[in-house]
Amino acid sequence: MGRAGKALKQVLERYGITQNRLAVAMGVGRSNIHRWVFEIRDPVAEAVLEIRDGLKAINPDAAEEFIQLYLNAPPEDQEQS
Repeated sequence: MGRAGKALKQVLERYGITQNRLAVAMGVGRSNIHRWVFEIRDPVAEAVLEIRDGLKAINPDAAEEFIQLYLNAPPEDQEQS
């Protein structure tokens, strides 16, 4: 669990985007964003694309970084090495 959440949290912090701002851009409740950021629940594949689109509406660089972090993150088993 958590690859998308970790990437999302990092991008929101780096670009100064609030959970609420992303939620508004995506047309979802802030509680959904909160659950993803704090790894309570992983977003489904369609939601990952919606996150990208929401970020793109706010800051295209943030959207690109989110996808790069999400796709290039090492498997969780190797993160602690």
